Amino acid sequence: MLVSALVPVLASFACVPQQPAAAVAPAAAPALIRAAVITGENNHDWPWTSREIASALRETGRFDVLVVDQPAAWLADAPARLQRGELHVLVLDYNGPRWGDAAERGFVDAVAAGCGVSVLHAANNAFPGWADYERMVGLLWRSGTGHGSFHPFDVVVVDPHHPITRGMADLRLHPDELYHRLVPAAGADYRVLLSAYSKPDTGGTGRHEPMGLVAQHGKGRIFHTPLGHVWTNTPQSRASWADPQLRRFVARGTEWAATGAVTLAPEPLNTLAANEAADGFRLLFDGKAITEWRAYRGQGLPEQGWSVQDAAIVHKAGGGGGDLVSTATFGDFDFRFSFRIAANGNSGVMWHVTEDNDTTYMSGPEYQVLDDLGSKPSKKHGVGALYDLVAPNAPPVLPAGQWNEGRIVVHKGRLQHWLNGALVVDAPCAGDAWAAMVKASKFRDWPFGTAARGHLALQDHGDEVAFRNLRIKEL
Repeated sequence: MLVSALVPVLASFACVPQQPAAAVAPAAAPALIRAAVITGENNHDWPWTSREIASALRETGRFDVLVVDQPAAWLADAPARLQRGELHVLVLDYNGPRWGDAAERGFVDAVAAGCGVSVLHAANNAFPGWADYERMVGLLWRSGTGHGSFHPFDVVVVDPHHPITRGMADLRLHPDELYHRLVPAAGADYRVLLSAYSKPDTGGTGRHEPMGLVAQHGKGRIFHTPLGHVWTNTPQSRASWADPQLRRFVARGTEWAATGAVTLAPEPLNTLAANEAADGFRLLFDGKAITEWRAYRGQGLPEQGWSVQDAAIVHKAGGGGGDLVSTATFGDFDFRFSFRIAANGNSGVMWHVTEDNDTTYMSGPEYQVLDDLGSKPSKKHGVGALYDLVAPNAPPVLPAGQWNEGRIVVHKGRLQHWLNGALVVDAPCAGDAWAAMVKASKFRDWPFGTAARGHLALQDHGDEVAFRNLRIKEL
């Protein structure tokens, strides 16, 4: 049941701890969600923010995003765009003059017909007196509303049962403005999902304030968060959108507004889950800069080929540059990573790589990364294989262009490869059995797989490949 009044105190709601997802065979990815970021006017830094919002959606692999800087002309055709399948959700980063009768009628009609809406930060300031818009937004910046200083604060899940928040952890120390005393719209019917305590010593109210809510207008679903402040000419306030927690929350909320369901995992990209952090894992990539990797036999990054795009380490097709290796070395370890390979693409992840040879593969065994469905390789060269040595057992692979989950465990002379939650290789990686396998392979004339410790490597095989969520624990 939706609630129709502002909830003044939410302290009694407890956070539900994050639970690991059970391993299941992957299904084909659903079609991309067509999202339009509506912007062009705002009392905040909309030229930067609107593009960052688009990036936060695109990096999930779930959205096709258009940024609309002139909504008055574009929104008049929103119902037709919805009917043609060109539009599924409107993401509002707008606070400015009214759009005019045609655009406003198009907006309301599209939402009533099922177009989702995602309302971000100062979009709840907009359009005083426009009753339909105010009811959609639910909680408004109006007379008496305010905020304290920009500071880090916890945002707490108070309703863990909604699809957006199911399995989602609290946002810890999120840097932002904390809106307080938002005003309920006349006739608004909404449901609060998250809150934050507004501390008096930061200029707050001393009470819990709503930070995420949902509503409905006709067939259209509305997601609204007051988070996401970025002030013009104040680059330090961009920290709000640099937080992977906010990016994932907004992406999940926008997906729900568009479809009524949430397929995106609750964990933010390139962060450690609470159980991983407690278990001793560390990140090898933060989603922003390549600092834990360098060129093979080099001092820094390759001059070409590799870059950060949409919160991933990406090698451009034909970009060159050579393999990346981890700056640190590892002995026994548990390495977990996500990878996306282009159609007919080839790459790999190697381990125990030493730098006494011309190439990484002369010393480092390889977890094969491949477009299995397009390339149709031999079994020992398929995705998830211990390349040229052990074929994977029934690998549950997703097609090219989609994100797969890989895992390599090396422990006490034993190797495991995992793919999308399934164990696909379990084999020795030391001793007589290992030596016999190597002798029967193309690696027999090299010092292959003999080091007890070495670098990880991400392979430049000439094709487009992307890696993210790189985390490791030494065993």
